Amino acid sequence: MSEPRKICVVTGTRAEYGLLRCVMQAIRDDPDLLLQVVATGAHLSPEFGLTYREIVGDGFTIDHKVEILSQSDTPLGVARAIGLGVAGIAGALDQLRPDMIVVLGDRYEILAAAQAAMVLQIPLAHLSGGDNGGGTYDNTIRHCITKIAALHFVTHEEARRRVLQLGERADRVFSYGSTCVENIARTPLWSRGALEQDLGIALAPTIFLVTFHPLTMDGASAETQLRTLLDVLEREQRARPLSLIFTKANADNGGRALNAMLEAYVARHPRSHLFDSLGLVRYLSMMKHAAAVVGNSSSGIYEAPYLDTPTVDIGSRQRGRAAPASVLRCEAEERSIAAAIGAALAFSFDGLELIYGGGETSKLVLAKIKELINTPDLNIKQFIDIETGATR
Repeated sequence: MSEPRKICVVTGTRAEYGLLRCVMQAIRDDPDLLLQVVATGAHLSPEFGLTYREIVGDGFTIDHKVEILSQSDTPLGVARAIGLGVAGIAGALDQLRPDMIVVLGDRYEILAAAQAAMVLQIPLAHLSGGDNGGGTYDNTIRHCITKIAALHFVTHEEARRRVLQLGERADRVFSYGSTCVENIARTPLWSRGALEQDLGIALAPTIFLVTFHPLTMDGASAETQLRTLLDVLEREQRARPLSLIFTKANADNGGRALNAMLEAYVARHPRSHLFDSLGLVRYLSMMKHAAAVVGNSSSGIYEAPYLDTPTVDIGSRQRGRAAPASVLRCEAEERSIAAAIGAALAFSFDGLELIYGGGETSKLVLAKIKELINTPDLNIKQFIDIETGATR
């Protein structure tokens, strides 16, 4: 009997782990494969909720923890974190010797993993390439990872076309939807009462679930935009019984300043609550009961439409990312945000077209990985001319 093929999943944040969880479960449960897990980035930070514990709580073994975050979230601090990530993840991979690495998305921690994989010549499978956001360097990171990856599992056809435009082979790019659909289908969601009891809070009749992340390449100030949003939300709280459930900004440069603003706001507003991380079950449950998701998180694009919750998507961070009609985009200006909130509260989901698949993504991804993992020279990259089809 042949030895199981080793698949290493590298994860750095709560959000990206949530989307990887179904794939990790499928790998773990397959007798022909051996799952390895490397946790890094915000997972290991008390400031961001020590979310590696969610991975362990879901029954996974973490084979290596790679610390990369410092007390600085300046551009220099993040650049140094990438360097630490390359060195630390390379050391972990050298010990684990996986046959393939699986990553998702566009975070700088994952760029570090991809660079290590490239130099160590370990084939990389990349989920959620080809998306298009704005206001951050995520686009650049995402496309860099695409150029390193051997296999590409994108969420929709528009993303597939972008990956092909980057010169990737058509027989290595697969449009299988998003694992967010599986997460929702597989996750027993909690009632409002269960959330209140578990979190120790009282929820008003109306709930907004709010997340606002930094803008790493936008000329506008994320702090100014968040201040504008908080002013609008303060007026909304005066207008109706409204609970604001905030989750902290991520570990991008500038995130700590945004979180300090949120801490100050909730200290002055008793119906507002800030959490380092709600975890997948609490987060999806709160999203289901929310009247709207507000901010600039991709979860408002991916998960919220499948839970019949409208999204107020503010500013440039998610602009360009494909989204159904329940995602109401607005500028980071008071009137624009207020108008989008009003439209969200009146939105009807009748006839809404969902665009991120039907819930079989992990099954399809795993089957394709098993089919191609033994391909000779899988890691050898070629550039395919999109106009002629010629190999360069």
